Amino acid sequence: MSPKHVVFKKFSRDKSVGVYMARRDFVDHCDFVDPVDGVVVIDHEQIKGKRVHIMLSCSFRYGRADLDLVGMPADSYRRDLFLCTRQVYPPLQDRERSVHTKMQEKLLNKLGNDAYPFFFEFPDNLPCSVDLKPGPKDVTNHCAVEFEVKAFCSEGQDEKALKGSSVRLAIRKIQYAPEKKGPPPCGETTCEFAMSDKPLQVKVTLDKETYYHSEPINISVDITNSTNKDVNEISVAVEQITNVVLYSNDKYMKPVASEEAGDNVPAGTSFKKVYTLLPLLSNNREKRGIALDGKLKHEDTNLASTTIIKDEVLKEVLGMLVSYRVAVRLMVGGIIGSSEVAVEVPFRLMHPKPDPARESMEEELVFEEFKRSYLKGIIGEEDDSATEA
Repeated sequence: MSPKHVVFKKFSRDKSVGVYMARRDFVDHCDFVDPVDGVVVIDHEQIKGKRVHIMLSCSFRYGRADLDLVGMPADSYRRDLFLCTRQVYPPLQDRERSVHTKMQEKLLNKLGNDAYPFFFEFPDNLPCSVDLKPGPKDVTNHCAVEFEVKAFCSEGQDEKALKGSSVRLAIRKIQYAPEKKGPPPCGETTCEFAMSDKPLQVKVTLDKETYYHSEPINISVDITNSTNKDVNEISVAVEQITNVVLYSNDKYMKPVASEEAGDNVPAGTSFKKVYTLLPLLSNNREKRGIALDGKLKHEDTNLASTTIIKDEVLKEVLGMLVSYRVAVRLMVGGIIGSSEVAVEVPFRLMHPKPDPARESMEEELVFEEFKRSYLKGIIGEEDDSATEA
């Protein structure tokens, strides 16, 4: 039996134009980015005298995303970080010269003369897909970096889409954990207190630099309390920090996993313990301001992956920067009041790099409807409710 390869498809409302793509996730490997390729299928009877274009866009949105630039309220903002439009029909070059991948070749053989290939390459400085989660009842404010492929018909040289003759597909640009591993991160501090001759020493160590989503994080805490004060409380948390570096310069710090174990360290004693935390979106769905990886319809997502900043890329272009840290906080008792001692250790939270898939011309193509994530107000009703073949 031949292996199967799922191909996603979606058509415009009037069925004049449709898009077929073999994947929805495109990987940024740091030194290069997977190209975006696919096939546009047209109905020649409906598009006589018209042109068909394909567009790849990356946009940063803040505020209500269901409104276009014209008429957007003052608290809304949109900036196109990348926009590239190409004509696919009438074709500007020979069909054979337009084919860049084996998958395009297979799709053209399958779909016939009504199909036309398209191919885009990402510039090196674009961010990855990320979505800042609003509150459970907040449907107006939305902050995200989004990628989209759009096919549309237009009259003559005009690149304005005709109503009902366009189709939009949300895609994701993602990163996997780098293969090169760094040393296990650690952090430590030494604190001295009045009326105490000796210090309090705290060391926090993780067993590796990069953790995968849904993987538990082991946190080793080593405390030497040589003071005459008691450590009355120890809290351990995994914190997500999101910097919105474009438009608002907001900063969100949200605990995504935590433990307040009733541990204490009396004066003149030592303490060692390994805490285990598991940061999951399922435990944080009701929180506002949590950053998520970009979402596609009928697929769950996860906490946003750590942003890897490439050399010579301006942070402002990335829209949102996501990072993680382990924070261990101690409450130290005193005569007047308690004092807080904290140690923070950064780490990466990412997806593992999957095994490379082998592409074969003998693969059986299985077509599946391409459905957009239903996040209220992200895509207008006209295009999102387009009839799908």
